[in-house]
Amino acid sequence: MAIKYFPALDIEKIAKEIVYLLNWRHINLEQVGFLRSTGSTARGTIARCHALGKAMQLAMKRDTSFYLVEVISERFDKLPREEQVEVMVHELMHIPKTFGGGFVHHDRVSDKAVKNVYNDYCKIREEELKKIREEIKKSR
Repeated sequence: MAIKYFPALDIEKIAKEIVYLLNWRHINLEQVGFLRSTGSTARGTIARCHALGKAMQLAMKRDTSFYLVEVISERFDKLPREEQVEVMVHELMHIPKTFGGGFVHHDRVSDKAVKNVYNDYCKIREEELKKIREEIKKSR
């Protein structure tokens, strides 16, 4: 069975929230694509981040980098939302601060590092939700 790809607007929405709440200004979401794939035979892979390297950028006469986050539907879609968000944190952590077509490898995107960043995200998100709830109470 061949791999098929589909736009993943729900994944893009999760990524936008992560980038906004964590203030990851180095990630230009206009230069990041989000796809859901089906039919992958990759074992144990839930999602992956692809980078358009510098050599490819030059060959294609592109002056900007491009990244792609792909989620493997058969595995990713079964996860609870919290785990989906954590997977997205992991994938976005692969994008370097230079946003130059490079890739941050797993020696820096470790389980511990991802868990720490995910916990930060959860704290910030809860603070934002608390502010929203307070604003709603005030407006009643």
